[in-house]
Amino acid sequence: MKEKIALGFGNNIDYEITWNSSVFEELIVRYGIRDDELDINTLIRSERDLVVSILSFLKLGIGGERFVATSAIIEELAQHFDNKMTLGGTSVRAALAMRTLGYTSALHLVTTNDQVRALLPPDCPYVCSNPQDQSYPHLIVQFSKGIRVKAGDIDIHTNRPNRLIYHSDDANIAMNLDEGFADLVTEARVMLISGFNAMQDESLLADRMETVLRIIQNLPDGAQVFYEDAGFYEPRFCHLIYDILAKHISIFSLNEDELQDYLKREIDLLDIAEIEQALQVLQKLIPVPVIVVHTRHWALAYGEQANRFADALKAGVTMATTRFCYGDDFTAENYRQVEALPPDEEHAVFVDAVNARANDRLCCVPVAHVDQSNATTVGLGDAFVGGFLTALL
Repeated sequence: MKEKIALGFGNNIDYEITWNSSVFEELIVRYGIRDDELDINTLIRSERDLVVSILSFLKLGIGGERFVATSAIIEELAQHFDNKMTLGGTSVRAALAMRTLGYTSALHLVTTNDQVRALLPPDCPYVCSNPQDQSYPHLIVQFSKGIRVKAGDIDIHTNRPNRLIYHSDDANIAMNLDEGFADLVTEARVMLISGFNAMQDESLLADRMETVLRIIQNLPDGAQVFYEDAGFYEPRFCHLIYDILAKHISIFSLNEDELQDYLKREIDLLDIAEIEQALQVLQKLIPVPVIVVHTRHWALAYGEQANRFADALKAGVTMATTRFCYGDDFTAENYRQVEALPPDEEHAVFVDAVNARANDRLCCVPVAHVDQSNATTVGLGDAFVGGFLTALL
């Protein structure tokens, strides 16, 4: 029997470095980096540029994803730190999270190599659009709350955890697609679309979307198409995707940083009026039946019969919080433990107030309260997707 969950489309290998403030302080001194040159939009053409970019995000306390000129820059910086190799990409991380709870899925890959084959769930069927083994590592930088970096005139102290992703990934930039994936989705009840944010050629992206459309045609009647947003290398490309796929997307999902990027401003995540206004603006920009927003405080569904997603939202935030606490190696028992935890009181009050004044177009659930000093901050959105999609079944 074919899989009920289909996950596309990109994947990669991650180098997850262990944070070390002393190393960054040494690099600040070595390269003479100054506070006034910190800019999250720095073009990354050298190791120095990469350090500037990391410090810039650290100073603002936000996460992000950036393109690097060559993979050699990533290899160079990674050598300064303890690091481990993991699977990256929303689809494969979601597959790993699902597998912990006993769910298998069909995958579309763009790269394979010995490390990918060793780390993938062995009972999840897949196609790969590139026949030759390749490797384009992504650098994953995670920082916790309370991190301090002090050197020269730079003095940064983080007030919350987050993660950064850097890559020079030709496979994900080209995003070749294998139309044989259509044969794996014929019994899927839900299909994930993700991973196109690294693409840099508009005509090529339009071609890939036409291929995705042909794959979607093989889904059975009633199947839901779930689109997970990401930080685009070229922000205007996201609208091209919506123009082509909007009629086929059932659920459009994004995190708090991506939401604020669309609005081009920061919002108070615990201000009901601001959140409602943001959702109204977003749905005008992206006219899909349901929008899902997942944040560090809560997750919500906005749109047609939003209340039917209450269980999926709960499963999503539980999976993400479990990964936050236990990293790659969390177990089903860890998931159940987190599932039973109460939320932070302030966040619970906000969620209750949202649901009390909402009609059936808005449903919100709180995130469990956890105290975690050494948290995992990468892949939380991917884990949310994994939890949400399993609950849809």
